Amino acid sequence: MNKQSGIHYLHEHKGLGKGVAVPKEISKIRDTVVAGLGDLLQGAFDAVDDSLFELANNARSNNEQNRYFEAMREIRIKRKGIEKHFQTSVGHLFVTPPRSTSPEVVDHSTTTAETLSLIQNDELEEQVALNAMITKSRAYFQGPLIQLQARFSAIYPNASDEEPVNPLAPEHLCSAFVEAAQALEIQIRERLIVLKQFDRYVVSNLGMLLDEANRILIQAGIIPNFRFHGKTTSGTPVAEPGSDKANTPASEAPFQESPESGANRDNAIFEQIRNMLAEQRGGGGQPRSANPNVHIVGGAELFQLLANIPHEPQLSGSDNLSKGEPIVVDLHEVVEHLLAQRKNQDGKTPALNEADEDLINLVSMLFEFILDDYNLSAPIQVLISRLQIPILKVVIKDKSFFSRATHPARKLLNGLARAGIGWSESDEKSRDKLYEQIHNIVLRILNEFDGDITLFEQLNDEFDQFLARENRKSTLVEQRTRESERGRIKSQKAQETVDKLLQEKLARHSIPDTIRNILINGWSRVMFLSYLRNDVEHRWNQSVRVVDDLIWCLHPHLEDDERDQWVRVVPGLLKALRSGLEEVSYNSTGLDTMMSDLKHELTEAFRAHALAEARETPRDEPPAPATQTDEQILAEQSPTAVERQQEIEDAATAEYVNKIDGIAIGQWVEFNLVNGSRFRCKLSAIIDEADCFVFVNRMGLKVIEKARIELAHEMRRGRLTILEQGALIDRALDAVVGSLRRNTG
Repeated sequence: MNKQSGIHYLHEHKGLGKGVAVPKEISKIRDTVVAGLGDLLQGAFDAVDDSLFELANNARSNNEQNRYFEAMREIRIKRKGIEKHFQTSVGHLFVTPPRSTSPEVVDHSTTTAETLSLIQNDELEEQVALNAMITKSRAYFQGPLIQLQARFSAIYPNASDEEPVNPLAPEHLCSAFVEAAQALEIQIRERLIVLKQFDRYVVSNLGMLLDEANRILIQAGIIPNFRFHGKTTSGTPVAEPGSDKANTPASEAPFQESPESGANRDNAIFEQIRNMLAEQRGGGGQPRSANPNVHIVGGAELFQLLANIPHEPQLSGSDNLSKGEPIVVDLHEVVEHLLAQRKNQDGKTPALNEADEDLINLVSMLFEFILDDYNLSAPIQVLISRLQIPILKVVIKDKSFFSRATHPARKLLNGLARAGIGWSESDEKSRDKLYEQIHNIVLRILNEFDGDITLFEQLNDEFDQFLARENRKSTLVEQRTRESERGRIKSQKAQETVDKLLQEKLARHSIPDTIRNILINGWSRVMFLSYLRNDVEHRWNQSVRVVDDLIWCLHPHLEDDERDQWVRVVPGLLKALRSGLEEVSYNSTGLDTMMSDLKHELTEAFRAHALAEARETPRDEPPAPATQTDEQILAEQSPTAVERQQEIEDAATAEYVNKIDGIAIGQWVEFNLVNGSRFRCKLSAIIDEADCFVFVNRMGLKVIEKARIELAHEMRRGRLTILEQGALIDRALDAVVGSLRRNTG
């Protein structure tokens, strides 16, 4: 691993405090952390195994499938050794802790395009993943990390403000894992999967271990009252032991990031992408700035040049910006045209520097993905396509657009895409307040943006407030819809269950019409209510037992013990029937007559049984069944062609059933109807009793319900697509980086 990543192998560090006995508090933390990380790492490897199996299952060729299976085998064989190595290395961190940088600072100041060009593509990919992992964890756990560094530095004798220590710093833990994972002989794609799951299961769950470590040290009296006062000249956080705010929660620890360090991080990420762009265009030779006949247009001059791009006529709210197809702008051609029109007094040819040219190419690639992203609703796609020039102006001024998720322009684009995901081409957008809001935002950017990024901040705030109001309304509607559908579907299921059960039982026995009418028209209501209330009252089985007992009492019983049982059962049976029918108010005026008729039928049945017993004669033995030939037996056992086809269909559908089970509540999907029309909806509820999935539109109103197996069939036929709801710009950047890797690989 290249050192530009901030990851260094443990053996490269010279330990502090070598030979010094580890205090008992440190020993306790070490044992807790080592055990906890071991458990988390097991979960990570289990997830890696599942991911590789899924990839192998969906592989497009035998070679690709064998590759994933080989990786699975390699990891399964070596994972125990890696887990042990990792835990041992983490344990050593507490004995000889490596020197730490400030928790909020990752020094990428030495990272340049030249140094990155020396890194192999595979190493670069791994490095980017590790950088992202460390940066994210440092930002997320900044409070507890700052506290731990101060407390650990107070314990270890050779540590100081200038050379602090923190055995639990994310870069040290990642270093320990990277070193342990070197034993794996797998390709870069599988290695990135391993890192992804390590991030997801281990690094992302460090919070509980960091909090526990802080708790142990606080109990030991190590800076129990911690207060952060920013940075000294060395960049080390300062704790004030005498602070009046004792035991500040880790999540609330104050934190201030150096603008320089943030810029370094942003620039480092951009430089990594730029390096691949440079490789793609052939980045060798002298830079253009070295050519005496070329005037480099950049910075404020370039922004002013872009300001001269002809605008559309002043647009108004009545203009429909989402009409038609997405607008494709060749940004590179536009800028080249502007440069060609520019005349310099010195007679030099105006040109872009390589960095700005790469920047323009990156924005173009970004919008190529956006305009080809199936997950975007059609109106949003058209609206965002109109923002290519404004976004280019944004990134020319501020490159952190690509690396800072909270950048106002990036945040706004992500928010617009996410909010408008539920629109379909057929929707009447003109009556939708959300459409009006998004439309006006795009309109204001086109009309008002002059380089001041605060416009995006203002629009973000307004949009967030609007969404909060709209979401409250739609959430209430969706909740009512969900409750209504849950009740309706459960009622439907209850009725179907009751009808089916009675039909099956009555079909097997001859029942007098009087009693049949009571069961179908009266007792079925009792069973229906019992089914609905069974979660609380547990009366369903009792209602079914009444039916079974009634049918049993109406049929011959010749044995003495059975006849004795009949005498015991009937009184309770009649009481249960009357009570249930009264509860559902069934034929209240004629209930007495009905019960009298029922008693009569039961009495007659009992007497008939007695007469049958008195006249009983030896019964003929039933004829022996005819013996079957071997051929007949084999023919019955062998599946028919229809059965074989059904087995194949079931096997093929099972894969899609698993995908359906992976749809989470709130996930957006798109249905493609047979007539070619499409509509989008969101999964609102899964009714387990009926195995039913309920989908709603953006306003929370129900649009469709389907059983799990029906959805699996729809997906198999290509009529159901699960939409990706991740941040738009993040998806676009991932796609761009993937494309660059393929092109430069």
